[in-house]
Amino acid sequence: MADYPVTPLTPPLSEQEIIRRQKLQGLIDAGQNPYEITRYDVTHHSLEVIDHFDALEGQEVSIAGRMVARRVMGKAAFASLLDGQGNIQIHVSRDVLGEESYAAFKKLDIGDIVGVKGTVFKTKTEMVSIEVTALTLLTKSLKVLPEKFHGLVDTDLRYRQRYVDTIVNPEVRDVFRKRSRIIAAVREFLDGRGYLEVDTPVLHTLEIGASARPFRTHHNALNLPMFLRIETELCLKRLIVGGFERVYEVGRIFRNEGMDATHNPEFTSVETYQAYADYNEIMEMVEELYEFVALKALGTTDVPYQGQIIHLKAPWKRITMADAVKEACGVDWTAWATDEEARACCEARDIYVEKNAKKGDCLAALFDEYVEAKLIQPTFIIDYPVDISPLAKRKPENPTLTERFEFFINGHEMGNAFSELNDPIDQRRRFEEQVAARKAQGINAEVDEDFINALEYGMPPTGGLGFGLDRMVMLLTDSPTIRDVLLFPTMKPVDK
Repeated sequence: MADYPVTPLTPPLSEQEIIRRQKLQGLIDAGQNPYEITRYDVTHHSLEVIDHFDALEGQEVSIAGRMVARRVMGKAAFASLLDGQGNIQIHVSRDVLGEESYAAFKKLDIGDIVGVKGTVFKTKTEMVSIEVTALTLLTKSLKVLPEKFHGLVDTDLRYRQRYVDTIVNPEVRDVFRKRSRIIAAVREFLDGRGYLEVDTPVLHTLEIGASARPFRTHHNALNLPMFLRIETELCLKRLIVGGFERVYEVGRIFRNEGMDATHNPEFTSVETYQAYADYNEIMEMVEELYEFVALKALGTTDVPYQGQIIHLKAPWKRITMADAVKEACGVDWTAWATDEEARACCEARDIYVEKNAKKGDCLAALFDEYVEAKLIQPTFIIDYPVDISPLAKRKPENPTLTERFEFFINGHEMGNAFSELNDPIDQRRRFEEQVAARKAQGINAEVDEDFINALEYGMPPTGGLGFGLDRMVMLLTDSPTIRDVLLFPTMKPVDK
């Protein structure tokens, strides 16, 4: 029997992989190539059969899935079939299936995908099973499944080969099913409040002056540099100018920055904009949104997360950034007369800030050092300095501050919102200051002139919100890292 073809580029094969290829070649030689099968008539799935046993007992069903376990006992065998809903046991016997088909079944390997027809019954141990009357090999698995993926020494392999992770670990599949329900619940909540879901461009021709670094590419036909978007904000606010009073986008975002437990270069954000609302109304909406989604996904607002119980029911705590810092370390930012004094305060506490940092930057650095990690229960940090809030509206009673908030859960920032700046003259000034600061750091940036042009036509008072959907999913699935809630997280190539 010839071996199944191996090309010069085929990686070295294990003994088991060689045997499986030989089995495949034998099937091909016998005119039974499983890869030529184009469809299989599936009438039921595993969970349907188990949940509706009383109605299906003794009835014929047809299911398909991956064989993930098998126990052969002479003339009969039990096997476990994994399909899109879960596992179900099948019973295969020589007397029912026939000698030739039973012999073919015994030659199958763990991981092979099969279709089975048979009748529904319960074993003596009350396990719902299928007595197989016909079995078809649909796909030959040429790789050996690990017994338990978590047991591998190289745990990164779970993320690199998610397709194996989700075969072996049912709890991983559950996370991504729950992620889908969470996204659907977010959309249901916003749609129910009259928001319109829209799509905005991923590719931009402008490298704006925001704090995040973009990925750069090139458009050959136009011979132009282009940038993957770092936010959906400015396009969505253009739509508010254009007369859409409530819009949102569930969008893929790209930031050319570091990676850690809560950061991936590619992630999903939700941004919402509501005309004639301010940040107080948006705060209330955030509380209602999290309650709604938690109840939809988990049935409770008391969420277990990494050993803590997070209480999502409103009202959430609210405190200004200045008061939070003063409570944590005793520093009163209003006592700083100059930016130099603010930088000196940080330097005295061994907290790094840029050499041209302003008072607002220094307050934010103190917040990061002394406050953020302690915000376990949901907390709104409000009234950010204008220095670090280029798109937020100033507070009328204190123009050095803005009507901006971020909300924190379990020591992590979960979202950002503000009463949107709609003064085109102030917006230009802040954009220009931001661009100058970026260029002083050796980073290219430009003023978005078209956005200024849009504001000059007039944008109504607007409340905006942006939050990381992946972090919401982490919270509601008790997942410690963002990689656990991304099907295919960014990974360094193995050879690097």
